[in-house]
Amino acid sequence: MPIRQLSSSLINQIAAGEVIERPASVVKELVENSLDAGARRIEIELEAGGTRLIRVRDDGAGIAADELPLAVVAHATSKIASFDDLLHVDTLGFRGEALASIAAVSRFALTSRPRGSAHATRIEVEDGRIGAPRPAQHPEGSSVEVRELFCNVPARRKFLRAERTEFAHIDELIKALALAHPEVAFALAHDARSQRVLRVASDATARLARVAALLGDEFAAQCLTVRHAAAGLVLHGWVGLPAAARAQADRQYFYVNGRLVRDRVVTHALRQAYSDVLFHGRHPAYVLFLQLDPAGVDVNVHPAKSEVRFREQRLVHDFLFRALHEALADTRAGQGAGHARVDAQPLRADLPALDSSPAWPGTAASSTRPALPAYQVALGLRHGVRDDARVAFGTDPYAQLLAGVLPAPLPAASADAAAIPPLGHALAQLKGVYVLAENAHGLVLVDMHAAHERIIYEHLKAGRAASSLRAQRLLVPLTLPVSAHEAAAAEEHGAALAGFGLELLRAGPDSVRLTSVPALLAEADAAQLARDVLAELAEHGSSRRLEEIENELLSTLACHGSVRAGRRLNLAEMDALLREMEATERSGQCNHGRPTWVQVSLAELDRLFLRGR
Repeated sequence: MPIRQLSSSLINQIAAGEVIERPASVVKELVENSLDAGARRIEIELEAGGTRLIRVRDDGAGIAADELPLAVVAHATSKIASFDDLLHVDTLGFRGEALASIAAVSRFALTSRPRGSAHATRIEVEDGRIGAPRPAQHPEGSSVEVRELFCNVPARRKFLRAERTEFAHIDELIKALALAHPEVAFALAHDARSQRVLRVASDATARLARVAALLGDEFAAQCLTVRHAAAGLVLHGWVGLPAAARAQADRQYFYVNGRLVRDRVVTHALRQAYSDVLFHGRHPAYVLFLQLDPAGVDVNVHPAKSEVRFREQRLVHDFLFRALHEALADTRAGQGAGHARVDAQPLRADLPALDSSPAWPGTAASSTRPALPAYQVALGLRHGVRDDARVAFGTDPYAQLLAGVLPAPLPAASADAAAIPPLGHALAQLKGVYVLAENAHGLVLVDMHAAHERIIYEHLKAGRAASSLRAQRLLVPLTLPVSAHEAAAAEEHGAALAGFGLELLRAGPDSVRLTSVPALLAEADAAQLARDVLAELAEHGSSRRLEEIENELLSTLACHGSVRAGRRLNLAEMDALLREMEATERSGQCNHGRPTWVQVSLAELDRLFLRGR
């Protein structure tokens, strides 16, 4: 075939194949246009899952009568005018092909009345032909009608799913947009039936109420409000407690400058932040908003604008990880849903260095015998060496926990409800497994092994952080083939890795030489460890693989060192365990992500026994 210029109609249909996948794609483009126009109320009407009719009406700025025909021409937009504008995009839509693409595959009508105008104007588009503008009746704002979607592209129409499925996609879209724009009222109707009515949420309480209406009361009751700012980045929103984790990743909403995105850098950072508290196979729930200079993110990497590219990828990754990691670490058993504000702190430019102090946590090093950090003592006891280290358990309160010796309990609280500790006071022990306690809200059930396991685990990690990580040199250095990108990462981050005891030297364009590993991981597969670390460094600019493997080992030690099921505790020991839980980070879950405690309210107990009925 000879080279020829494509017709404008065919060009728009090709563009529609990139932008318009299903009715939800149409709704997304139209509602985002309404938001960009400053609308404060948006109504969406659907018929047959959006295949027969999509009507979006708003009270936004409107479009002047003489600009209406241009609005449905490909690559015509009011949102950018120069290349500099493209580098600082702060609107949801900007490419200028959405209306033209939609009009190319449907029977399309646009009615608009600018603010302050005496009347409205309407245009219609069918089979690529734009009709002449004509007067119409309409309040200030705009309405777009899309009828018989894909009527002239039957091959696309037959791939649409059932009406119920298509509506579900639209409903999920409206949910995501409503979460990001609490200042806007939304109304959604399907086949003449109202489905959602969301009023303007003007304060923090109303915004959380909107979150509850869209994601459920359970998430709203088990979430932390997070706000973190550093290095020109601001993160705010809600993160679900580990207890609110789900079997599917269907409650994850992440916005960059108000735009819902899916980004592997973001996903990796958030998954790592939750790695120490989630049960295997569970997914965290969150609604988070990241704000940064528009010049720091490229939103023009996907036709549907669902993906972005950060210019400072590593900075964003470390910022997100730190913000959520610290917010989750600040939770304690007995702490209900609340607000965890993380103060802004400067970000480290490289992997964090560890304190080189050899002393036990909270104690000074002995002048007669070198003191060992708690985790090294635990290692020695586990492998049957340094039996004399057991003597140290009598002097250090953290180390006492390793031996299963619980400290003395705090004095009993008064009868005043305000003075009752969050987990209350112990009543009894059930089957040598569960501690039963009474607090201000009712009955507390504690899995004593899971709770004690977390306490020991956190103390072991604290002991590691307070000591230097020694390197174990390999008898025969290993030369590993890697990609050129991974070899460059080893060269760039070599000093930081050496601080963790992992020494990697670039041996060539696509190879590295491994000379030492952390002493704590001397028995690990050194080659695979190095490859895992380099793969993460090459992809994300940072790696926590060393720390994750060490944590797995410390978790195993904590499991073996905690009180076992079947051991009988007296009330003083049980109370001491409750107080330790209240003071320990992440104590709501054990090392494997299982819950350590459950609250049963008086109201729930009354329902069980039909009291008051």
